[in-house]
Amino acid sequence: MHAAQPTTVTPRPIPERTIEVRRPGISYADEATPKYFVADDIARSHVAAMLSAVFPEGEDFFVRSVRNYRDQITDPVLKEQVKGFIGQEALHGREHRAFNQRLQELGYPTRFTDKRVKIGLGIFGKIAPKRTQLAFTAGLEHYTATLAEALLRDDAARAEFTTDEIRTLFSWHALEETEHKSVAFDVFQHVCGDQRVRVWTMYGIHVGFLLGMVLQVGLSILLDGDARRRPLKTLRSLRGLRTHVFFQRDVQRRLRDYHRADFHPDDHDTVELLDHWRQELTLQAA
Repeated sequence: MHAAQPTTVTPRPIPERTIEVRRPGISYADEATPKYFVADDIARSHVAAMLSAVFPEGEDFFVRSVRNYRDQITDPVLKEQVKGFIGQEALHGREHRAFNQRLQELGYPTRFTDKRVKIGLGIFGKIAPKRTQLAFTAGLEHYTATLAEALLRDDAARAEFTTDEIRTLFSWHALEETEHKSVAFDVFQHVCGDQRVRVWTMYGIHVGFLLGMVLQVGLSILLDGDARRRPLKTLRSLRGLRTHVFFQRDVQRRLRDYHRADFHPDDHDTVELLDHWRQELTLQAA
């Protein structure tokens, strides 16, 4: 697939969107969080743990990259949506830090991963142009929104979480990622809009994010004494990732859709999905 031409596009008008900051009110008590908290499965639990481990520093970076351009946003509707985006992302980081502490106690290397992500994003933030940082945020927001939608639409995938608390954490995060899926993209289109920067940054994300996750999950499993003591079970678990909701063909197609020159996150209609989950998750507003 070819990259878009290096043209600056006219951004779409910003529609009204509900972007509400909610508090999930979750406690990760010791007895409530088993070690293998996704389907009692080694590989799936390590994938979820490493995703959670990268969220806090990743969310902080997203907020910084959008704040860099806050003064250049003139559309009042988009300005208001940026406030909601920042509020949601800040709370996501806080909640996953609390969950990651419990995962660290269970033996997952969440603290190590968090530090590596902080160092890597710190270097990237110093050497990359601010518009590239914003394009990076917009691209990864497409990743998180695509995975979030897949999770919200798949009852079986959510049922794999072995406690209500963890199921609520990931469902709440998925709901809000879907709500604000267009915000960073719209900011990029309004302040820059260079399709070459947007698309080629996404190509880098495809390589860097996937490679980074493979390495982190692999290291996490290697450090897991229980997994090492049961190599055949661990191998079967790894093979079972082929059926994971995040590796479905439709998810991969949606991720590649970002390369289109006329792409916009709102092309994937999630209005009814959001209406359903706003009623399903009765959470306290922040």
